Amino acid sequence: MKLRQNPRHWASKKALTTPGVRTAANYALVKLHTKIFLGKADEDRREERREHLDDFFDATMDAYVAALQADYTEAEAREITHIQANFDFFNYGWTEMMEIPGDELEDHYRRYEAFFTEHDITIDDPLGEFRLAGGIADAPKTPGKLEAPEYENAIEGFADDVYVETGEGETVVGGDTEEPEVSVTDAPGVTDDDAKAD
Repeated sequence: MKLRQNPRHWASKKALTTPGVRTAANYALVKLHTKIFLGKADEDRREERREHLDDFFDATMDAYVAALQADYTEAEAREITHIQANFDFFNYGWTEMMEIPGDELEDHYRRYEAFFTEHDITIDDPLGEFRLAGGIADAPKTPGKLEAPEYENAIEGFADDVYVETGEGETVVGGDTEEPEVSVTDAPGVTDDDAKAD
């Protein structure tokens, strides 16, 4: 999969792994991801999907932290959550929101099979043990889109590794592994007051 990686991603990692600011960062990152992916959906479908996406992305924040704790790189941990989301979008027939074509889902699953198996994640059950205790809000499916999918927002050909587009526009395999100097206050939703309260 092809991802971007910039200082804000590193700040978000720091915030999500820092007690006292994680809740604020988690909330802001969920809303940010929902907004981004709803922007790819047909306008008349957006509101009916909002609550589902909020719940789903909330659950994937825990998966991201668990992947970091299992020594996956920042880019790999983030890719894991994006793959989970693409499994979910595929299951709902939301092909216009997918970042990878459906015929690459299995390849992406196999790359992180150890993590997915450990946490009971499958293509059919994208959250596994990360499913929220209260469940995930449902939303209408569009299975007809799977009959002749267009995947208009998907980028194919990056199923063999994690590819990262740097801030300079260069695409590299694996992304940066050395964490730059960032502040938690650079993460979405985290203010100086939040950081001082820690």
